[in-house]
Amino acid sequence: MRFFNTEGPIRLEDHYSLPPLNRWNLSEVLALIDQKKYFLLHAPRQTGKTTCLLALMDYLNREGRYRTLYANIEGTQTAREDVDRGMATICSVLGRSARLYLQDRRLADWYRDGGAAVPADDRLVQLLEFWAATDPRPAVLLLDEVDALVGDTLISLLRQLRAGYNQRPTAFPQTVILCGVRDLRDYRIHARSEPSPITGGSAFNIKAESLRLGDFTTDEVATLLQEHTTETGQVFTPEALERVWYLTQGQPWLVNALAYHVCFRLPTGRDRTQPITVEQIDQAKEYLIVHRVTHLDQLADKLREERVRRVIEPMLAGTLMEGVPEDDRQYLVDLGLLRRDGAGGLVVANPIYREVLPRALASGPQDTLPRIAPTWLHPDGALNPERLLAAFLDFWRQHGQPLLGSAPYHEIAPHLVLMAFLHRVVNGDGTLEREYAIGSGRMDLCLRYGAVTLGMELKVWRDGVADPLNQGLAQLDSYLAGLGLDTGWLVIFDRRTGQPPIAERTSSTEQLSPQGRRIQVVRA
Repeated sequence: MRFFNTEGPIRLEDHYSLPPLNRWNLSEVLALIDQKKYFLLHAPRQTGKTTCLLALMDYLNREGRYRTLYANIEGTQTAREDVDRGMATICSVLGRSARLYLQDRRLADWYRDGGAAVPADDRLVQLLEFWAATDPRPAVLLLDEVDALVGDTLISLLRQLRAGYNQRPTAFPQTVILCGVRDLRDYRIHARSEPSPITGGSAFNIKAESLRLGDFTTDEVATLLQEHTTETGQVFTPEALERVWYLTQGQPWLVNALAYHVCFRLPTGRDRTQPITVEQIDQAKEYLIVHRVTHLDQLADKLREERVRRVIEPMLAGTLMEGVPEDDRQYLVDLGLLRRDGAGGLVVANPIYREVLPRALASGPQDTLPRIAPTWLHPDGALNPERLLAAFLDFWRQHGQPLLGSAPYHEIAPHLVLMAFLHRVVNGDGTLEREYAIGSGRMDLCLRYGAVTLGMELKVWRDGVADPLNQGLAQLDSYLAGLGLDTGWLVIFDRRTGQPPIAERTSSTEQLSPQGRRIQVVRA
């Protein structure tokens, strides 16, 4: 039985799949190859790049006009600045790939019979010259994971490809496709051989195009899930299909991971006589987020990078991004963390990532929290919002100040500590959802625990601005209306200089919003 794939390239006999060559504009790719262009394919991790390259190799080789070779050179990353070792690895991989995919031993024999003695900075050029001369059909080379290389090794690769460019197609590959997560403009190469960092564009100025592999469309998500229905008879309800699309926005790994967990891990989902429901999709979503599965953990790890922090921190805080370079913003789009919405603004790529980012950042404060007795629960286990508020105020007065230092992003440290506290509250028995956006001036939280839904808005009072109380009450009205609630919390973190200690200034009062809702205003 086939299944949804979350590891490595698609195998048609094992995995539900979409036709790989339909994922990009094949006519455009073929036109670039016919025109003897060198170009890039880039997309976030685990979106199907390798599957598409392998399918392209098979297509071109079956067609017969070109000899096409795919090679994954990620292993060269360990060579770092050692160009000789790096080129040895690349040449070895090319020889092994030619044996595997083309049943051609000549590249490996060339390297064994003297190619290894060629100077490293000319070795790849000579190998590709030899390969091009072995057959009258033009050669096409597909190099995967190129942006895993660093320093002088990456520079040597790019410059050797550039050096042979003018010899194509009779004495060098007609087309080379470089594939990776990042676009060439994001290659910032720090090399011993260069006095200052250089960009990929300057080392490889023969690039004609940068093609980006997109996410699934709504129809493609439905088509992929229908593969399971066709094979097993188990259907996804229309609401479940909509939920998968909403949570993932078509991100291929997320679509497959949700469907795999529901259909092959959940006991209720493994009963093929029962339809897949929204509730099961939400269970799978929580599992992926809470257990920080590999794909999500890799994204969370990116939050440590300074150029990522410069974009994500103001987004979470709801402030404007001032002075953030365009390259940094585009870098997060290329990573798949963000996307541009219909109006051209930056938003988090999908609701699952929107949950993962703040949860990952709050994990430090959460691990630092002291033991907190669940005084906010009724004897029957139901949530008591009044007791929860009292527990938070006691917690904040006692632990807020020292815990702020455990948060990795200073500007949103109070938000992260509050979220860490609330995660202790839900503790697997509820959910905490977040909404935030650039320039909104706030973060909204929705805590769901059993029959209780609690809406909150977080604001920051900074130096040089007025008390955000009135604006916060009006904004919270709109948020609570969307949740269908008549009460909520407005938490104002006072980050102005010269304020009394947190233990002295933390307080709570009840006020009416402009639309008459009862709001607990927390000054923290």
